[in-house]
Amino acid sequence: MAAPSSGVTLCTSGDAFGALREEWTRLHRASPAATPFQTHAWLHSWWLSYGHRGALRVVLVRRDGRLVAAAPLLRRLRPAPVLTTIGAALSDYGDVLADASCPEALDDLAAALWKLAATSAIDLREVRPGAAAETLYARWPGPRRRLDDSPCLDLPALPMDDLVGRLPRPRAQRARAKLRKLDAAGVERRVVAPDEVAGSVRRLLDLHRLQWQQRKVTTEHLRPRFADHLVRSVTLMAQSGDAHVTEFTLDGEVVAADLTLRSPHLAGGYLYGAHPGLRERKIDVATMLLRSCTEHLQDGAPPGVLSLLRGTEPYKLHWRPEPSVNQRLLLARRPSAPQLAVLLAEDRARSRAGAARRAWRQRRAGNPQERAD
Repeated sequence: MAAPSSGVTLCTSGDAFGALREEWTRLHRASPAATPFQTHAWLHSWWLSYGHRGALRVVLVRRDGRLVAAAPLLRRLRPAPVLTTIGAALSDYGDVLADASCPEALDDLAAALWKLAATSAIDLREVRPGAAAETLYARWPGPRRRLDDSPCLDLPALPMDDLVGRLPRPRAQRARAKLRKLDAAGVERRVVAPDEVAGSVRRLLDLHRLQWQQRKVTTEHLRPRFADHLVRSVTLMAQSGDAHVTEFTLDGEVVAADLTLRSPHLAGGYLYGAHPGLRERKIDVATMLLRSCTEHLQDGAPPGVLSLLRGTEPYKLHWRPEPSVNQRLLLARRPSAPQLAVLLAEDRARSRAGAARRAWRQRRAGNPQERAD
C-alpha cells in the first residue's frame, strides 16, 4: 500500500522499514542533530539482528509526500509495556528525526507520540544534549521524567597537532613522543575502500576478540548477531560516507583496525581491534587511533565535535575532553503513568545496586587480607 502524502503512519513491518531507506536517508540529512546511530543503515540492520516479531513501532510523519519526522521505536514488555528506542544498547546516541526545513514536523511527531502514550509509556534512551528529542520533551504536556543515562566525552574537531597543543606542557611532550614512536615503528594507515569493508570489519572483530582475550569484554561484541549487524550496517554506511574503516599494518600484516562513524556535526571511533603485540612493542594504540580519527575530519566539511562516545576511560581523560551526560527521557499520559512509575522504580533499584557494587570494590581495594582471601 502506498504511503499517504500527508499525515502519520505507524510502520510495524520489518520489510516496510527496509523499504524506507531512500526517504529516511534524506530525512537524516535534513535533521541537524542526527548522529550516525539514526541512519537507516544502522537502525534497520540492528532490527534484522535483534528485532522480535510484533515489536516494531516506527512513527512516520509526512507532509506533501515528504517524510519530515520519524521516531524509530519498538515495543518492550518488561519491566512494563513501553515504547523504547531501537538499538539503544549498541547505539551511543538515540534520537528522533525532524526536518529542520519543516517547523511543524516536531509538533506533528509529538502529537503522534501523545496518542501512543495512552497505552504505553515512551522511553527515549541515550539522548545527546541538543538532540531533537529534548525539544519534544520540553513540549510534552503529560507526566515526564528526565534521568541521567551514559556519560560521554567530547573533543573539538581539530587536527592532531592542535589537540596535542591543548594539553599541559609535560603531557603534550609525552604525546609527541608517542607519535614519533608510531612513525619510527613504521605503522602504516589505510582507509578501506567501501567494496572491501565487509572483510575488514570481520578482521576488526577478530582483532578485537584477540585483544580482549582473558580480560573483561563486552560479550555482545563476540556474538555472531553483532558481527552480522556491524558488517551489514557499516558496508552501507561506508558507501554513503557515514562510516570509515581504517586498517593499520606493520611489516605487511594488519595489526589493528578501527571503525569511525560520522555525521555532519559529529564523528567518533565506535570500535577497534588491536593485536596484543602492539603493547609489547610499546606502541600507544589509543594515540594512533585518535590521530587517525582526526585525519578523517580533513575529508569534506569538518564536524563540530570529535566525540569519544560513551565511557570515561582514563585514556580518554588524558586529552582533556569536555564531559557530557546523555539523558533518558520518559514520557507518559495519565493512563500510562503506572508504567512510568515502574521504570522509575527500576532505575532507582539499578542505581542502588551500582552504588553497592562500587562500595564493595572500594572495601576490597582497602583490605589486602580480603583480596588475598
